[in-house]
Formats: sequence, structure tokens, C-alpha cells
Amino acid sequence: MTARSARRTILGGGTALAVLAAALAAGVTTTSAATTSSNECDDVAWTDTTRTPEERADALLAASSQHQKYRWLVEQPANNPQQTEFAPPYWAADAPTTTYPAQLPCTPTVAYTDGPEGVRSVHGVTAFPSAIALASTWDEQLAVDRFDAQADEAWAKGKNVVLAPGVAGGRTPLSGRTPEYLGEDPVLSGTMSAAGTRGLQQDGRVLANLKHFVGNEQELDRDTSSSDIDERTLRETYQLPFDIAVKRGDPASAMCSYNQVNGTHMCENPLLGRLADSGFDGYTVSDFGAVHSTADSLVNGLDQELNAPLWFTPAKLDGALEAGDITQQQIDDAARRVIVSYIRGGLFDNPIPATPAEDATTTEHTQVATRVAEQGSVLLKNDGALPLEPEPGQTIAVIGATASATPTDGVSAMQACGLALPEFTGSTRSMTCDNLVAIEDAVRERAAQDGADVVFDPGTDPAAAAKVAADADVAVVVGFQESGEFADRTDLHLDHGGDALIDSVSAANDNTVVVLQSGTAVEMPWLDDVRSVLEAWYGGDRQGPAVASLLFGDTNPSGKLPMTFPRSVDDTPTAGDPQRYPGTFADGSTTRPEGSHEIRQVDYSEGMQVGYRWYDAQGIEPLFPFGHGLSYTTFEYDDLQVTPDYTDGTEEVGIRFRLTNTGERTGTEVAQAYVELPPSAGEPSQRLAAWKRVTLEPGESTTVDLTLSPQDLRDLRLLQHWDTQAGAWATEPGNYRITVGSSSKTKLWDDLAVRSNGR
Repeated sequence: MTARSARRTILGGGTALAVLAAALAAGVTTTSAATTSSNECDDVAWTDTTRTPEERADALLAASSQHQKYRWLVEQPANNPQQTEFAPPYWAADAPTTTYPAQLPCTPTVAYTDGPEGVRSVHGVTAFPSAIALASTWDEQLAVDRFDAQADEAWAKGKNVVLAPGVAGGRTPLSGRTPEYLGEDPVLSGTMSAAGTRGLQQDGRVLANLKHFVGNEQELDRDTSSSDIDERTLRETYQLPFDIAVKRGDPASAMCSYNQVNGTHMCENPLLGRLADSGFDGYTVSDFGAVHSTADSLVNGLDQELNAPLWFTPAKLDGALEAGDITQQQIDDAARRVIVSYIRGGLFDNPIPATPAEDATTTEHTQVATRVAEQGSVLLKNDGALPLEPEPGQTIAVIGATASATPTDGVSAMQACGLALPEFTGSTRSMTCDNLVAIEDAVRERAAQDGADVVFDPGTDPAAAAKVAADADVAVVVGFQESGEFADRTDLHLDHGGDALIDSVSAANDNTVVVLQSGTAVEMPWLDDVRSVLEAWYGGDRQGPAVASLLFGDTNPSGKLPMTFPRSVDDTPTAGDPQRYPGTFADGSTTRPEGSHEIRQVDYSEGMQVGYRWYDAQGIEPLFPFGHGLSYTTFEYDDLQVTPDYTDGTEEVGIRFRLTNTGERTGTEVAQAYVELPPSAGEPSQRLAAWKRVTLEPGESTTVDLTLSPQDLRDLRLLQHWDTQAGAWATEPGNYRITVGSSSKTKLWDDLAVRSNGR
């Protein structure tokens, strides 16, 4: 039973409804939830926990005036019951202030917070590693634990709706918000976001908000661009992770994105209805400023405008209702979806603390953050330099400004704690990172256990850094790359002269290890000149201890890439075609004219060839493939068997193979299975089907079973493709090749014959 289905049974009756309705009819001002005692609320129908959420919501709406109903359609009025006046949002400062009647009593105060890496912009919380690092763990239970910890902190800080998790298609690694998302594969990102959603909502105090639906694949002109996507690509590549997250995570809310899709803004796009087709029964909310209409938005499925009222104001709703552009039923249905979701999620029955906790971080939360940072770091290359095993008296040089807690030219470990938010007033980081431990400090402390010394250089002068490296037994260079909201990257190189720094250090010391702190793929022109490369992503507060533990072998690396690392940005699906990226204007140019609000047209003509499916289909060898990640031990796969020999997709498919630890250390392998559809299906290449984390002692073998239930096959669309002509999912008869191995570049295979069972 899911957390939501369990909560559906908790609610019940009262006698105050008639009294409240009469008071409203008489024009009597009611008190807000904030000033109403719990005893006074005991007999109110919408607080009666013996009733269903739907019955409670209906009672509340029946007692509400028209403009009280409107409050639920905008975030601030919905969530601040006592407040009656709302200034316009910051992006429309010239709009008038909107006035509502006070909300009915015994309704909750609700506070939203953004949350891809933790509770944003407040002190006393844990800065978790970025979402791309979480995806690199390929660990559903860890995703549950990590978001459960965040839910505890959000609630303690007076927040009970978390705008997370986020998923996208990974169309281009230049997208600024890549670190907020869960990788390029729809099955992995959908599964991990579902796990995160379950973690946020499992205690019945906090709601998750799945975002951003759909085709939000770049920050450049995100609110003035159209993602032009064919139907099959939309279904299989960009909508599928949301379908999976809805079916397996049951999010209470979902957010529509800024962009247009095929010429219509997403918050007024009929495509919003597809969430309900997947079983979504929560409420939809816009991104900040993503609403562009009143009637079109409400009619096409938008329930709530984020922030202050601009399009869902009482005046505009009244006008649209009078003109016949919307109906009373549509208003009531939108308000009801919001109220029911709040009740189901426990927001009516578990009020947030009147005084937020000063420090919501706990030892358990810190431990979860450390696990994510350790398991999410990916060992990309290792030519024997790692793990570090220094002798007493040897020297380790740690080089790079982001390795230190002390800023050099404004750059420090803070830059690698979370995403960049350059347009947010008062902060350039998404997280406050109050408990950050830098790599330099953690390596210094760990090296002391072996009697080794650590010297630090910020790397701002490559020649000076080379001298420090030349005198050390090993050089650890920390390279940094900044990504964040509001802007895309222009390239995939390291920032702050990182490539030149690595060149200088590796020339001075042939025992050079590179630690990468990035939110997306990195080009590595220096790769052949260094011995080891560890991708640590944005590691949050625990970046230092996690990296030190991995470098010294206290933790054996087990992370796997959730996205392909290309040799060059020129190899990516959108490269070399300005119509694909960044998109073009009517005159064919890619540069927006001064003062123009023309919609940039972004042509998704690469279709389903996104991520590793692009590289496979085009025969392009990536720098590191999807699913790649090394260990301090080695693993061998053999004896693959796929059962049954034939299926129509309505029975369980078993994938069984033997996995052996052939090295000398205990290690964890993320064993992966992929399926390749027959050529007649018209798919670009293989697709991820299943995976399992397996820990083995040196020399130990085990039989690994990856079981695909009929429900898995349906939910994940593993054997299906979208038949555009039929307008339905279809199963193509033929041989389906199943492969297993340590990455998408797998070799061990067996065939599964599939008879068509239609949809």
C-alpha cells in the first residue's frame, strides 16, 4: 500500500458546517486557522477525520463563498488563510494588489519550498548532494531515505510542500539544470523520482511536487521557446519518466514548465491532461510566472498559479466565468483537487510548527547525505593511483580552489556544494551549506592517520601549482564546473582554467589524480595524462569526507553514470544544428533581437536518439558510456539465461546470470540489463530495463535475478513502442535481445522471442 492510499482512509463528520455557512451568509467575519483553537475545529466537517478526503473537501467548498474558492487556485492565498491582500508577483510589479475574503477557519497554513538538493535558502538544514549524484547511486532505497530526511527537515522548518523531485530527458548536457535532474534515461529517472516522491510523502506531513512537465530541456529562453516534438518522441522519451513517477510514486502535485510544446505554453497545453491518463489524481501548479492566460489554463488542467495572483485573480476568473469561457464546475474541480491533495497528504491534520526549528539537521540526515555522496561518486578512470596508500612522511598535494573552505578570488568549496542561482537576490547558491566540510580538510585529517602530510595550493597560478605538485608523492587536482538555473553552459570544459591547471600539474607529477566537481558531463583533453579520475558532482555538506573516504579506499566506489560523457560537445545529439539547439527565430538566426518576445523554435528532430541511444545509433564512441563506473575490484558476468523463451508480454520475464568478484577487495557492482527491440519497431537502439546493486567479497560469485513482472513491462514500457498511426502503445512481434553488463556497452546477451499482445 502506498503512503497516499493509506492516508485515504483517515478522514470524517461534524456539526459546525451549518453554523459557518450561516455566518458567511450573514457577512460575519470568521477567524483563520491560525487563531482558531483546536476545540473549535473539532466539530468542523473538513477537519473530521472519520470522513474521506473527498467528503471533507466537498464540505469545505459547500461552505465557501465564490472568492474563498478562488483562493485555492493561487499559491499564496491558498496557503495563508488569514491574509486577505496579496501584492503582485515580482515579475509583474505594475499589477494591482488582489483582495480576497478571509478563508474559512480550520484550514491549514501551507508553505512551499524548492528542494532538489535540500530545503533551499534557509539555515540549519542538510545540503544533500545534487540530484544527478543521487541518480548515480542507482539505489531506490537510498533515494527514499534521502528524501525522507529532507521531508523531516522541511516540516521542522515550517515547509510542507517540496518542489521536487525533478526529471528531464537529458537532451543536451549544456542545460543549466542538469544537476537538478536524474539523468538521461527515462526508466532510471522515472524510477528514482518515484522513490524520492515516496520518501517525501511517506510520513504524511509533506507533499512532493513532480516537475517540470514537459520538454523543459534548456534554460536559454525557457519561457519564450517552443519545444517542437513529434508524438512518438514525446511519449517515449520525455513523458515516460513522468508516467513512471506517477504510477510508482503517486505525487500529490505536479508542476507545468515554462516552455511551450508545439506552440502552446505548457501551463495551458492540453498535454497536461496526460498526467491524469497515467493515474495522476493530485493537483497541478505552474512554475513561477509560467501562466499566460486565465481561461485556457484552467480549461486545460492548471489548478493553481504559483506565487501571487496574476492570471487567476478574482476579477479575471469572474470575467471568464461571466463570458462563458470557463464554468463553475471547472473552478470547483480545480479547488477540490488542491484541497483533497492537502487533506490526503496530512496538511490539514498535521500542522507545521508555529515556530520553525533553528537547526533541523540530525546525525541520521548527515549520514544519509554522506552515503549519497559516496555511492553517487563515479570512478571514471583508474590506472592504479587509487586508492591512496601513502607511507609515513609522504606528501599529498591537494590543488584547486573548490577543494578549500577558504575562498580564493571568491571561489571555494561552497561553489561545489549546490547549484548556482545567479539571479537570486542575496545568494549565489541554492543551499546555505552551513555544515560544509571541504576536501582539503577531510583529506588532511585522513592522511594524518597514515602519517602523511598534505599541502594545498588554490591552483590560480598553474606554474606555482606545478611546483607544489612536483614536490609531492601524489597530486590530487580538484576541477570545477558550474551549472545552475537561469542559464545554460556554453561548453563542457572545466571553469577557472581547470584544464590548463591539470595540464601543468600532470606534467609535473606523473601520479596525478583528478576529482571533478560538476553538475554535468565534462570534456577531458588531459585524460591520457592523468592516472585516475573521480566524478564527485556537487557533493553538498559532506563532499569532503565522502571524497576522502573514496580516495583512501575506506569506501569502494560503486557509482555509475546516469548520463553519457561525450568526448566533445560536438558529439552530442543537438550539436551542429542550430534548429535543434539553441533553436532559431523566424529569420533563421539564433540571437534574440533586442526587445523581441518572439518564441524561439527548438526542433527536436533527433527524435528518440537522446543520450546513449544517440551514441549507439550514430556509432559515436563516447568518452564514458551511460552506466559506466569502476571499482577498486573487478567483476565478471557469465551464464546469462532469459526465461521464458517466448512471451506475449503478459507474463513474468526472468533475467538470470552469474556475477563474480574477480578482484581482491569487497565491492558493489550495479549490474544492468538492457533490451533491444526488433528492427521493425523502429527504435534507435537498446533501452535500460533493470538493474541491481550486488555486493560481493573477493572471489565470491552469486546468481543475480532481475525479474520483470507484467506490471514492470507495462509501467516501464520495456517491450513496447508508441504506434503513432494507432495512437497507442504496441508490442512488435520478433526477437528482443537482452544484454547484461556493467554499462550500456554490454556484450553478454540472449534473445527473447515476443509475440504481439497489442497494447
